[in-house]
Amino acid sequence: MTTATVTATVTVTATADLTAAAPDAARGVASGTASGTASGVASGVAATVEVHCPQGWLAVCAPGDLTPGRGVAALLPDGTQVALFIDRGGRMYAIGNRDPFTGAQVLSRGLTGSAAGRPFVASPLLKQRFDLATGDCLDDPSVTVPTYRVRAAD
Repeated sequence: MTTATVTATVTVTATADLTAAAPDAARGVASGTASGTASGVASGVAATVEVHCPQGWLAVCAPGDLTPGRGVAALLPDGTQVALFIDRGGRMYAIGNRDPFTGAQVLSRGLTGSAAGRPFVASPLLKQRFDLATGDCLDDPSVTVPTYRVRAAD
């Protein structure tokens, strides 16, 4: 596990292989969504992945820290954790890192996949699947995890 301090108040813990290339430039997302899109390694534009939290947009990592199929956990100023993911198409997602079934902060370490066209992460503990776009549990409709807007900014 690699830990890097991104700002004075945010620590990013990566569970991914940080040597893998990921897009560097991106555009933000429309309001009300929990995901964004990253694109363009060749552009050379430095960017940061930002999560919208109660304090506003907060830089948490570089787009290169996100690898398809792997999650990255970030600690927000209020003490909550967020799990960030990027899919092979460059779309980014941010959900709460806390598994509601066990209380453990582990969703960033889960396996990603898709079911009926819905991207999900499966908890590494009890294997419940959570929709990355909505936070809904695909295995128990009465359970959800929070979602966060995420974008890559210059």
